[in-house]
Amino acid sequence: MKRIILLPLLAIFLVACQTQIKKEPIVVNYPTTAKADSLDTYFGTEVKDPYRWLEDDRSPETEAWVKTQNETTFGYLENIPFRNDLKKRLEKIWNYEKIGTPFEEGDYTYFYKNDGLQNQYVVYRKKGEGEAEVFLDPNTFSEDGTTSLAGLSFTKDGSMAAYLISEGGSDWRKAIVLNAETKEIMEDTLVDIKFSGLSWKGNDGFYYSSYDKPKGSELSAKTDQHKVYYHKLGTPQSKDELIYGERPDEKHRYIGAGVTEDQNYLVISASTSTSGNKLFIQDLKDPNGLLIPIVDDTESDNYIIENVGSKLFIVTDRNAPNKKIITVDASNPSMENWVDFIPETENVLSPNTGGGYFFAEYMVDALSKVLQYDYDGKLVREVKLPGLGSASGFGGKKEDKEFYFYFTNYIIPGSSYKFNVETGEYQSYWKPEIDFNSEEYESNQVFYESKDGTKIPMMITHKKGLELNGKNPTILYAYGGFNVSITPSFSITNSVWMEQGGIYAVPNIRGGGEYGKKWHDAGTKMQKQNVFDDFIAAGEYLIANNYTSSDYLAIRGGSNGGLLVGATMTQRPDLMKVALPAVGVLDMLRYHTFTAGAGWAYDYGTAEDNKEMFEYLKGYSPVHNVKSGMEYPATLVTTGDHDDRVVPAHSFKFAAELQEKQAGSNPTLIRIETNAGHGAGTPVSKTIEQYADIFGFTLYNMGFEELPNQAVIKEFKD
Repeated sequence: MKRIILLPLLAIFLVACQTQIKKEPIVVNYPTTAKADSLDTYFGTEVKDPYRWLEDDRSPETEAWVKTQNETTFGYLENIPFRNDLKKRLEKIWNYEKIGTPFEEGDYTYFYKNDGLQNQYVVYRKKGEGEAEVFLDPNTFSEDGTTSLAGLSFTKDGSMAAYLISEGGSDWRKAIVLNAETKEIMEDTLVDIKFSGLSWKGNDGFYYSSYDKPKGSELSAKTDQHKVYYHKLGTPQSKDELIYGERPDEKHRYIGAGVTEDQNYLVISASTSTSGNKLFIQDLKDPNGLLIPIVDDTESDNYIIENVGSKLFIVTDRNAPNKKIITVDASNPSMENWVDFIPETENVLSPNTGGGYFFAEYMVDALSKVLQYDYDGKLVREVKLPGLGSASGFGGKKEDKEFYFYFTNYIIPGSSYKFNVETGEYQSYWKPEIDFNSEEYESNQVFYESKDGTKIPMMITHKKGLELNGKNPTILYAYGGFNVSITPSFSITNSVWMEQGGIYAVPNIRGGGEYGKKWHDAGTKMQKQNVFDDFIAAGEYLIANNYTSSDYLAIRGGSNGGLLVGATMTQRPDLMKVALPAVGVLDMLRYHTFTAGAGWAYDYGTAEDNKEMFEYLKGYSPVHNVKSGMEYPATLVTTGDHDDRVVPAHSFKFAAELQEKQAGSNPTLIRIETNAGHGAGTPVSKTIEQYADIFGFTLYNMGFEELPNQAVIKEFKD
């Protein structure tokens, strides 16, 4: 591909925001975004990129643009009459104690807890029946709550711990080592760790992964060669041993390292994209042990879930799109020696281990089913779950007699249960006391046909007794990519939406993992349009069955789901009234040039692959398909200025295109959270503000001048 880039304009002309209040509508005077003569040539086709300068995330011009766009957006949002009522309601319903499922480390039981409106969860612990004490409080990491706990790993005996922190939502991490008994910091902080866990080798040190620090902006510059290091306690990070990833033949975008529970083996997984990995093992008992390949290509996803001595248990989708577990001996682990242990079924397998058993969680139309097996592969029982929904956490250490699992669905707040591994019985451990009555709501699964006749499941959740009159405000949410499965889970924010009479609908569209690798692959590369067609068909189903109408339909999604929203609103702007793309992948011709974006090529392909792939990407890329004179739905783009996974330039450029070309009076705004990243670790206070703005913007643009359910608002005000 021949690339021609002309120098961008040195100056940017910004018209000050002049937002004024009227009963209807709120008038917006948008900033004028400067254009630059920048273009690329792909297979003989020139593509202009006038807002390329917005990719420079640290330039004064970009910072000025962000500031002025936020002034415009917040000038609009502040004039929504019920915005503050939504914020207060979110604060009230959010303010309840939340406790995570406990886990044992050494002599202590640890758990995460949030008293209500704390920005970050606090890690507590207790010994036996003693009083709980604070172990780590991330709320003390920074004054504004934007530094979060991003990982916590203990030695096998529980005497030491290492934890990761994220600053401002960045994927770059720092690691801090503690004496777990005294909670004292043991040595200097490790820096520049990315896309990594921490895995201890005895009490001597731990493995972690990172990239060389990129040239240019660490928030957007490409990171392409992941490396595994071993850090020995008591030595400086500069002396850390490089284990894997240095040589050209070891170059991969994502490499992870972990030590087996018995501490006998180091396992390394190496990937060039988000799907498929090589798998290696090293015998740590042998001082001269080498890394032995188990899988030497990236044609399948594979990981070691357990070992008994040299007998390895491996989860794989090799010749098994719904996954299975195989066994093989570590002395000769190549694929021709694999033996099925838990064979593939018609449902997708997500297994775990604990208490000397395997727990095979299956997705049956995106709902959980759990089977318990012994180490001979014999079925012990099906675990009868508390209801239809999503179960997680079925696992623990091999010697555990009890552990905890978590269950939730769209109308049941997440609760935890203590499970006895021998009897299969469980009892309630913790249920939240939340101002939400599940009995007043219903959640039903329907199946609808997509454009090509494929049957797609969708969960539709709302208040009981809802009148199907086509006038119910509805949020249609989906993801549709990277083998990610969207299973039922309770959301505080969605509860506020539903108590206002809103419908929350979630289709399990192609590109996800709900029906295995085939379902995923059916929404990748040259089949990506299936994902958008599935989403569009979901909206059409809701309208045809009078749940809602185009005047009351909003579409929402984040990251890859932001791409879904961007593509859908540019292809079918008539379908919805409101579009809410969050931290979206929106420039499909350049996504792979930023941070670790090249690793997403399994799902998307790249514009440099070949002419056919370039034309396909350009055909749906949201940034490149905004047309002048088209009336697009009311749009609130959301992103974070420190997002170093899906860089904010995607959202910046999309918003600029919409503001330039939008016809009609529907607002096209961008809300840019400062000192925030892709979403993980976002402080509760910022999350509440974001959702008050999102719901307020949505309802206002559906024509509501006051909240639909004023009774709820009056009740909490009183």
